[in-house]
Amino acid sequence: MINMRKISTISGVALGTALLAGTAFAGPRITFGPEDQGALQIDYKGQFQMSVRDNGSGDDGDDTTTNFNFRRNRIALMGKYGDMLSMYVQTEFTEDPNVGTLGVSDRTGTEFQMLDAVMRFKFNDTFKVNVGKFKYGFSRENLEACEMPLTLDRSLFIRAPYVATRDMGVGIWGNFLEDKIQYRADVMEGRKAGDTGNPDSSFRYTVRGHVSLLDPESDYGYKGTYMGKKQVLTFGAAYQYEPDVAYGDTVAKTGKSDYQAWTVDGFFEYPVEAVGTFTLSAAYADYDLDEAYKVSANVDSDAIGLNGEKNGWYVKAGYMLPNLPLQFFGRYEQWSFAALNNIYDQDVTWYGGGVNYYIWGQNLKLTAELSHTDFDNEGVVSGLQGANLKSEDFTTFVTQLQLLF
Repeated sequence: MINMRKISTISGVALGTALLAGTAFAGPRITFGPEDQGALQIDYKGQFQMSVRDNGSGDDGDDTTTNFNFRRNRIALMGKYGDMLSMYVQTEFTEDPNVGTLGVSDRTGTEFQMLDAVMRFKFNDTFKVNVGKFKYGFSRENLEACEMPLTLDRSLFIRAPYVATRDMGVGIWGNFLEDKIQYRADVMEGRKAGDTGNPDSSFRYTVRGHVSLLDPESDYGYKGTYMGKKQVLTFGAAYQYEPDVAYGDTVAKTGKSDYQAWTVDGFFEYPVEAVGTFTLSAAYADYDLDEAYKVSANVDSDAIGLNGEKNGWYVKAGYMLPNLPLQFFGRYEQWSFAALNNIYDQDVTWYGGGVNYYIWGQNLKLTAELSHTDFDNEGVVSGLQGANLKSEDFTTFVTQLQLLF
């Protein structure tokens, strides 16, 4: 069981530290060129977490795990020249992320990566072009800003197969009808050409659209909450496709499988004077790999697992007090996986709730979340995905301090 006294003590210290912290400011801005048409700004984005999970440590893995770590630790460069050209470059440093989505791992090492590197061209409001490495335009959840979610973080199960949250390629997008309708289409790398077991080298294609019935959501990214500053009702849908992405039998090199996915989503936020702000968000997503896992025991290992063939949904809700920057939230998710930890046709239920305390808006924020992960089939199984992989229900508590500077 999680030690609630320990959680209370550490959370109190974290809150006291946060309240004593100074005001967060925008990063330094440099201007250049004729009439200062050019500008470059440097930002820092940090999310420092304290995590407590009721399993994962000890000889049998059933003892409580405690961990301090950065969820995100980033430096970003944002630049523009005139009204047409802009750029966004973002790096990230991670160090021993031991407490993961489904379990606790040994030392995993450090990583420094170029998370985003995108050139942006705005020809007009209805036609904009992104070139480089950036978020692909599929699910709303992935497109929501990492530093502006409703809950502690985005869904842990929403990522598409063979890519992370970003991909490399070219995307076009724009808004029309007074920004009420947005479209986007992109051609991306998808599965890397040099991946072992890749049947073919093909691009990944994505189309997405949304309609905003109240205040428009006209940016490339979304927010998980607008903190009562907008009245929003948006419905979106997307489709993604990549041919010949996996083998059903990697030994015989047979059973080529296409990848296709679709999703629908909705977002609602409405502030009521003297009552508070209500938020509701939901989505369904289906990631299909032609049931490659049924072809043979030698299926491509990336066609199954956490980011393999799956389908599921989530619903999120929030309430923000009218005169205090305190927001309560909850999230419920259900997902079905082709295979997870060597258990086929595994279902996972995730639910959690918590609070956001906005000390200086999103620039300085304290979040606490308690969640539970439930496996439909529990056990310790060896197979294609590894030896002695444990599927055991667990509960996690996380306190996070966010600073945008």
